[in-house]
Amino acid sequence: MTMWGKHLEHLHVIHHPIDLYQLSLEEMIARRETGKKAQEKPTFLTKEQRAMEALKRRQQQVEEQKKKTELRGACFEERQMREKFLREAHYSREDEVERERRERRERREKNQTEEEVVSLPAKGNNSWEQDKEVQAIKERYLGGAKKRKKVRRLADRKFVFDWDTGEDTAVDYNPLYTEKHQIQLLGRGHIGGIDIKWQKKETGKFYQEMLETRRTVEEKTQEATRIKKQRDQERQRAFDDRHWSKKSLEEMVERDWRILREDFAISTKGGKIPFPLRSWRESTLPTSILDIVDKLQYEEPTPIQRQAIPIGLQNRDIIGVAETGSGKTAAFLIPLLVWIMGLPKIERDADADKGPYAVILAPTRELAQQIEDEAAKFGRPLGVRTVSVIGGLSREDQGFQLRLGCEIVIATPGRLIDVLENRYLVLSRCSYIVLDEADRMIDMGFEPDVQKILEHLPVSNVKPDSEDAEDPEKLLAYMGKDKFRQTVMFTATMPPQVERLARNYLRRPAVVYIGSIGRPVERVEQKVYLVKEQAKRKKLLEILNAGIDPPIMIFVNQKKGADVLAKSLEKMGFRATTLHGGRNQEQREFALSSLKAGAKDILVATDVAGRGIDIKDVSLVLNYDMAKSIEGYTHRIGRTGRAGKTGVAITFLTQEDSAVFYDLKQTLLASPVSHCPPELDKHPDAQHKPGTVLTKKRKEETIFV
Repeated sequence: MTMWGKHLEHLHVIHHPIDLYQLSLEEMIARRETGKKAQEKPTFLTKEQRAMEALKRRQQQVEEQKKKTELRGACFEERQMREKFLREAHYSREDEVERERRERRERREKNQTEEEVVSLPAKGNNSWEQDKEVQAIKERYLGGAKKRKKVRRLADRKFVFDWDTGEDTAVDYNPLYTEKHQIQLLGRGHIGGIDIKWQKKETGKFYQEMLETRRTVEEKTQEATRIKKQRDQERQRAFDDRHWSKKSLEEMVERDWRILREDFAISTKGGKIPFPLRSWRESTLPTSILDIVDKLQYEEPTPIQRQAIPIGLQNRDIIGVAETGSGKTAAFLIPLLVWIMGLPKIERDADADKGPYAVILAPTRELAQQIEDEAAKFGRPLGVRTVSVIGGLSREDQGFQLRLGCEIVIATPGRLIDVLENRYLVLSRCSYIVLDEADRMIDMGFEPDVQKILEHLPVSNVKPDSEDAEDPEKLLAYMGKDKFRQTVMFTATMPPQVERLARNYLRRPAVVYIGSIGRPVERVEQKVYLVKEQAKRKKLLEILNAGIDPPIMIFVNQKKGADVLAKSLEKMGFRATTLHGGRNQEQREFALSSLKAGAKDILVATDVAGRGIDIKDVSLVLNYDMAKSIEGYTHRIGRTGRAGKTGVAITFLTQEDSAVFYDLKQTLLASPVSHCPPELDKHPDAQHKPGTVLTKKRKEETIFV
């Protein structure tokens, strides 16, 4: 009996109540136990039975899916009818064209929806959801194509004026015409023996000849005039763009003068400034002075001479700021000599008691003697006499020379005050005063002396403190009435003390700056060594034994140190001499002359030799002791690299020189040929200027809670 038969029998037993009364309880229990045991026994179906069972289950699933589909379709149709009703109510007032367009769009959407609904039963119950999941995974990890957002086109009903080249109907798309085959024949090698390039050339020539024949004579003349004018303008533009050195003095324009000043790093201020000199022969200097310039072989004027000389010839006050060794002496001597040549010669008997025409002040004896030598080169051929009034020499001898008469007095401030107070000299007609190395004089404490000397000058010849002092034409007009005093001040740096002195005694001066103010020359290579005091001498010997060509200048801060170092060098075989304020004038002059003549190779000096002294071809300046200020350092190393030549400056630094570490570092960084050593660059004292108050950064503060 099959399993279905057993079930039917069981149901038959249950649904016949008559048998329940006929059977006993024991039989009923036994029959139930037998049925359970029969059910517990495994039954094996044949292949046909299993196929029938599977077919029945498949039919049941299909019927259930149809019921679900019918239910979904009924719901969908109901929803579509409701939406259609709402749309018809919304678009009831639309025109017929819009209604037809909307109905077509709705039918298209309905067809797409029906296709999706019909395709659902064929995929099974869960296949549609699985496909959606697979599609989402592909888009997430494989970068599937994203659906484009629908963009509302606002220009659907507007005419678009842009067009594509593909829309051009004038293009011939026939390949017979677009791809012409050039037949290679004899002659020119083209169709019919005609060259296309030649044909185009002849066509252009024909049109050109036709235009020429149709043009009138007036038109041809106007065209030729226009072309000629354009060529002349181009030629004139190229002619005007030439460098100022290739132009004559009459062809110079304002732009050329500006370029000239830029080429020589000249900057000026103070009213109307005259143009600088291009060359000696183009200047307005007298021929006698130009002959002396040629005899001294001054080929070209230096930058300070180019600008200071024209200003000096206009009787204007001048402040000249330039580096050491730039020719400042000739810059104030030449205008002074031109001015003296226009005055009567001073006679011994009649005019000697009135004093000289000009006074030149210098901070040191050596600089005063150097200026006297330079003035003698120019003044002796012109008959201009000079007298130097400096310390270290006999005051009576200097007074005797002053009584003989002279036009120029060159003096140091201290000795000049001594001579003035003892009535060896008066300045009753002195109307030309020159202050050379004014910043050095102030550093040496000569400012009260300079002011006292300027008070001895007559007050009647002081220029008016107005705009007339800046106008050279008005000054020349006033020259017939009064002789105004001319004050000239030359310096290498411009500290506030010099500016204060200039405001008191100069009237609307013309200021001339050459290069960078207060910086060492760019031709000097600066080297710095951080050493201990005991290691200085050993390092000095290493440098001197390296074979440096003389002359060499070594600077120290104390007189005794200069003598000790010079004696030590002489014991080691070096030819050395000293120069400082403790030696008398004869010894100082002998030391300088021996170094210039080559009898000595090394000059050990204090800051007395740091200003204005010109020794040719100094190859090395060595600061055995660092200067107390950066200005002193600048003037020391200015003894080398003069007159366009190069030089080397070596400095020994110790921890005691920390006050100038910051300024020295900035000077080294500003020099294009020097290098700042890492020891100085990273030193704590070189990171900020002494005296500055440093504020602690916020992140460095410690907060205690």
